[in-house]
Amino acid sequence: MSLLGGIRPPIAVLSVLLLALAGITALTLGRAGQEAVPKAIKSSQQHFAEDGAIALRASVDESVTDLTRTAELFSAGEPVPADAVLDKIGSVYQKWMGTAVVEISSGKLLAARGENLPLTAIDRGKLADEDGLAPRMVRLENGETRLLSFALLTWKGQPQQLLVASGSLRFPGISLGKFRSIAVVGQDGKVLSTDGIPEPEQVLTDLQRDEVKQSNKQLKSFAATAAKKTRAHPIKSKEPGSGGFLGVSGHLTGERYLGERAIGGYASLAGPEAGEATVATRLGLSVVAMVPVAEDPTATSSSAFGLFAAAALLLIGGVTVFLLLRTVQRPLIQLFLEGRRLTRGDLERPVSVPRRGEAARIGAALERLRRQLLGAPADTQPEPASRRRFGSRTLLGVCAVLLLAWSAPLMLMLNRAGDTVVVPQQMVNDQRERTDTLTDRVRRALNEGHADLTSVASLMGDRTEPSDMAKVLDSTLNQHARYQSLYVLDAQGKVLAKAGDDPRSPSGKGPSNAAIRVVDEGGKEPVIFGTAEVPGREGAAVVGEFRIEFLNSLLKRPGLGEVRVVDEKRKVIGANTGYREFESLPNGRLNALAEGTGQKVGLSPRPSGVLYRGGGDGIEIAAAAPFAGGGAAGSLRWTVLSWQPASNLAIPEYSLQNRTVLAGLLGITAAAACLGWLHIVVVRPLRHLAEQAEALADGDRRTVLYPRHHDEVGAVTRSLELLRQQLPTGTQRKRDGVTAGLAGRN
Repeated sequence: MSLLGGIRPPIAVLSVLLLALAGITALTLGRAGQEAVPKAIKSSQQHFAEDGAIALRASVDESVTDLTRTAELFSAGEPVPADAVLDKIGSVYQKWMGTAVVEISSGKLLAARGENLPLTAIDRGKLADEDGLAPRMVRLENGETRLLSFALLTWKGQPQQLLVASGSLRFPGISLGKFRSIAVVGQDGKVLSTDGIPEPEQVLTDLQRDEVKQSNKQLKSFAATAAKKTRAHPIKSKEPGSGGFLGVSGHLTGERYLGERAIGGYASLAGPEAGEATVATRLGLSVVAMVPVAEDPTATSSSAFGLFAAAALLLIGGVTVFLLLRTVQRPLIQLFLEGRRLTRGDLERPVSVPRRGEAARIGAALERLRRQLLGAPADTQPEPASRRRFGSRTLLGVCAVLLLAWSAPLMLMLNRAGDTVVVPQQMVNDQRERTDTLTDRVRRALNEGHADLTSVASLMGDRTEPSDMAKVLDSTLNQHARYQSLYVLDAQGKVLAKAGDDPRSPSGKGPSNAAIRVVDEGGKEPVIFGTAEVPGREGAAVVGEFRIEFLNSLLKRPGLGEVRVVDEKRKVIGANTGYREFESLPNGRLNALAEGTGQKVGLSPRPSGVLYRGGGDGIEIAAAAPFAGGGAAGSLRWTVLSWQPASNLAIPEYSLQNRTVLAGLLGITAAAACLGWLHIVVVRPLRHLAEQAEALADGDRRTVLYPRHHDEVGAVTRSLELLRQQLPTGTQRKRDGVTAGLAGRN
């Protein structure tokens, strides 16, 4: 018999699948009750830490790149005094706590700005090594940690100089909201910097001091755990197919204090592309975010529904398997034994004929063939109508209906979440704060881009040749992926030098006075221009065209849903999914949210989050955050919106609904697979064999019977073929009849 053919394997597999599904149903549906802290809140803190890690990595890499590129631009020109270098850097960038220029050979400090730098921690003898200019972390006397970045200033005929800049490890533009804290953690698990926890001298009461002490204790505990977990490989630390954040991330559950449970998220600094290491990722830093969450004391978990559903499946599955064994498997095996008995020549005992279906038709045909082998004439009387009416296909239909009766209610009716689902307020707050953080990230990215243009423009004077301009533009374009093209325009709009794609600035028009602007040129995407005036060339400017893909890449954040960047007219500029340029928002309530958020509250507009119920979209969490801050991008008056259905969140009601639907789908899948398998391998060949057996019993001796499969049906087919070969043909019967007549006359 074939291993995968025959009547036994489909029934056995169906039995095993139904038993496994019953166990899964009892366990999963029983554990899907209310949780004291929903998993959605834990995952949200994980995503919050991922946002912090992305922002910190981008800030560190950008600072190092800006310092290196600025030093290269200075080195490409005429020698400049150290004070002039630092003044120029300070006027373009305001990101460093302190800067200094040191003569490498003598160690002499040539110029300094900002806070005092720990220059004694720099080993000038190792600067020529492979990683001699790599950034490093140093701890100041006050306990704060600084990141020192280095670049070389090299002019022919002058001693080489070292440009040093110190930056803090604090997060740029992270919106923490209320009660949340965030920290940068070193490889050893020590907290290097924190935000969100007040200093002891900033609180007034003993209770507040105790809360600060508890928060610091819990954050240190989370930091130590996160440092161990982030040492794992990113692929091994994730569930298969989870995707999302490229580094190592997760969530933590802390101690309970004053009725609130500390929930944390952690994330390592990861590169923008998988497997790509950057300056920041080599530092081995990680980010920990923490927020206290009130536990629900009424949360309960009941396994009654899961046990009841599992018991019902066992009952229905038992009836189904019993029917298959009793009405399909046993009659077929009985036919197999009867056919083999007849082929051995045992014709004395009548064939035991099953009651109904194809097995009854084949059994009746075997009985008629047995009589014919004993010399009786062919019996052409058809079998009773009941044998044709109730066949194996009808039985499979009954079994399918039984299993569907269990699966369909689970998929369509039971455990529906409805419109009364309780969405934790913390989820609305997190949606708002993450959207505000994302808004600041977009604004800072555009400001950084304009600062680069300003830095490039500041090195171009009225005597700079177009060939030298092109070299500077090529170098800037290669170091920053944010630009699609860079070029220099004179006052009449003539392109003096360019790098990258062809300029899309309106022909014949001089540079715009706007630092950053958006133009709709009728193409497939909006064009974002950055402009920085070139000193000494009246009316000339450096223009950079930002890649729209760069803007859209900033918006891809796991767990934030749909994200759109809209202008002051609420037309879409960028998105994390497909969109058309300058299209409107999907619905009126998002349009109203963007308009309302853009209104000033106090000195500036504030981010907002809202929970929508009802309507065609069901329960939905949405947030909007306008550009709030200085820089060239502040005048754009853009707004970032994000929204997602609450059903995407790991809220207990939705989790129970999803698991219930999954159980129903698994039940239908198991039934369709096994019953379909049984129909293809057994029922269909059995129906064909019943027709062949009846034709053979009616006198068809010429049709050869070939078995389709090496199983029970194939064995019965072989038995019928052997019986066909033993039966006399029509010619033989006539010859036997003539011979018998002559013998009677004689």
